[in-house]
Order: sequence, then C-alpha cells, then structure tokens
Amino acid sequence: MPRNIEIKAHIDSIEALAAIAATIASDGPHLIDQDDTFFTCPAGRLKLRAFADGKGELIYYRRADLQGPKESFYQISATSEPDTLRECLTLAYGQAGRVQKQRTVFLAGRTRIHLDRVTGLGKFMELEVVLEDHETPETGMREAQGLMTRLGIHPSQLLEGAYVDLLFPSARSE
Repeated sequence: MPRNIEIKAHIDSIEALAAIAATIASDGPHLIDQDDTFFTCPAGRLKLRAFADGKGELIYYRRADLQGPKESFYQISATSEPDTLRECLTLAYGQAGRVQKQRTVFLAGRTRIHLDRVTGLGKFMELEVVLEDHETPETGMREAQGLMTRLGIHPSQLLEGAYVDLLFPSARSE
C-alpha cells in the first residue's frame, strides 16, 4: 500500500505561503476545487473526492491523529461517477461529514505542498512526502520537518486529525 508522511498546519495567509512555496517548488501552482465526502469507517478513513470536471477519487487512508509528521497509508481508486458513488456509499455506510475546499498545489521534488481554503474553517497547509517502499518513515519525517522550516511553519501551528474532525467533531472514527 502506498505511504507518505503528512503534516497539517493552520496558516494566516495562503498568498504569503504561496510566494515561499513557489521558490521551493519545481511545479505549480495548480488550483483545484475539491468536495470531499467522508463515510463511516471504523478501520481508518474513507472519503470520496469530487472534482469540478465531474470526475472523482475514492480514497481510503489510515494514519494516527497526531500533531507533527506522521505516516499515512492510502489507496486511491478513480471514478467517473462520483455523485452516484456518493449515494451508494451513503446508503451503505452513512456520511461522517463533507468538506469543501479550494486547494493550491505545488510540487517540491516528491513532496506535495497543499495550500487549502476550507469552507467554514479557514486556511491551512499540508505537506505530503511520498515514500518509496524501502524507505523508513523517519526519512520522510526529516524531509517534512526541513520543508516546514523553509516554509516558516512553527510547531504550534500543527494540527491533529482531518478537516472533517474540525468541522464535525463527532465524525472521528479512528
């Protein structure tokens, strides 16, 4: 199963962080509107991500709800019918919550830098350092911490959990 190291942080300004990210990144910025529906899932998290072009992705992931860099295991399956799939999964499992955001994506080597405007929550930054099969989590954690420093992210800004947990505290299923 693919893995990455993730961090999430609350930020004051997407524009200020985008200017810094642009000096670090090899690709971006790319603007993406995302509509994530989370479903009840006792063994991790299951969300359906719908995009403005009508396509989507069903994403399963499992990670600890800790501040700071953490290992995440994930599996992604593309769908051309996210609305129908949302209805089926809602009937089968029930919804835990829905998160809408505008995401600006930069790529810095193998790390995805996400700058998110989350409806009803505010502004955030996520890092996802993609790990190779043979790599230890510590390697990715060092890389994430180095990027945090370069981006000016202080440890006090780090968050636990997922956006859905902040919007719907009763949605936490792990």
